[in-house]
Amino acid sequence: MSWLETLRTGVNGVRSHRLRSSLTVLGILIGIAGVIIAVGLGEGASSQVTSEINALGSNVLTITPGSSTSSTGVRGALGSASTLTMSDVSALESHVDAPDVKAVAPITSQTEVLTAGSQTATTSVQGTTSNWLAVRGRTLTEGRFIDTQDIKDHTAVGVLGATTASELFTRGDPVGQTVDVNGIPVTIVGVLASTGSSSSSSTTSDPDDTLILPISTGAERIFGGTSRNSVSSIALQADSPADLTAAYQEADHLLLQLHGITTASDADFTITSEASLIAANTSVDHTLTILLGGIAAISLIVGGIGVMNIMLVSVTERIREIGLRKALGATPRVIRRQFLVEASVLGILGGILGVVVGLLGVLYLPGLIGDPMTTSPTAAVGALAIAMAIGVLFGVYPASRAAALAPIDALRSE
Repeated sequence: MSWLETLRTGVNGVRSHRLRSSLTVLGILIGIAGVIIAVGLGEGASSQVTSEINALGSNVLTITPGSSTSSTGVRGALGSASTLTMSDVSALESHVDAPDVKAVAPITSQTEVLTAGSQTATTSVQGTTSNWLAVRGRTLTEGRFIDTQDIKDHTAVGVLGATTASELFTRGDPVGQTVDVNGIPVTIVGVLASTGSSSSSSTTSDPDDTLILPISTGAERIFGGTSRNSVSSIALQADSPADLTAAYQEADHLLLQLHGITTASDADFTITSEASLIAANTSVDHTLTILLGGIAAISLIVGGIGVMNIMLVSVTERIREIGLRKALGATPRVIRRQFLVEASVLGILGGILGVVVGLLGVLYLPGLIGDPMTTSPTAAVGALAIAMAIGVLFGVYPASRAAALAPIDALRSE
């Protein structure tokens, strides 16, 4: 029997039991689609978070305060203490003590309600210096950024992020307009260009939803508080990516020395880099992708068992046909090949439909769940190959059982 005849016979065998074959194909389809969607979800999340981390600036180290401890001994979250001051900032700006640090930007941050006419917005208000723009790698679409004179004079001027500007000023140019912040009128002198990396998740802040003020204005006129000299965080820019590790070591050594700390494990601050954040995010997303992929793999195994089940039933139902073929000269190899072709047809059909459903899911699901997904050609091709392998592997035993039947026993079976 030729391969073409074998293929035709295999397809006819599948078509003769449409409902049973459809259910078997459905099992494979679900598993394949699950693998593609799981990989797409994992890669999409990883790409989004990496984009947001990159938006913080290139070659950047972020220093945050340590944890505070209440009178009852309850330890707060990282950043809850006020262990970083403008004195630390001045020391880090020294090219003698930190030669690989290119620029330093202190940041004080607080959430405030902004009012512009009848429009209001709750946003992150950040007090900083003129270095912030370069350290964070941001640009302006119009106007200017805060300068040294604004900081010296405690000027009530600010620069809006693209998202905040669109919320407060639906019409007209924001530059030159006034925004009320905690009872203080602030004149808008510039608008930041969008980073293009925002998130619909409530747990992830939008870097374009912000108002930038001179750090002196924020500390003295907006935020208040008992310690006007403390900062929420310090952003450092290294001279180059190759100098990032050196800048990290210089900043760490200098701050430990300034704070009188002799043991690194007792540090009252934390230094994080863009690379470490990306590595941590990649690790989490990799674990998530494996978990989701494992669940989808279970569906594939169930689909493979379905293929084996239908082929065993098919062998049992067609014993007389097998006996007749053998009596007419069909070799065990031909019989085995016939049933393997039937199993492969089921696997390939389920794989193709699964890939189509998976790609449609990657295309339309982001609009429904609000999370990004990425199409992975590798996952699609791999899933299709797995589907074909399932058809063959789970069809081997039924096909071998059919090939081993003795013609006389097969012909006289009822």
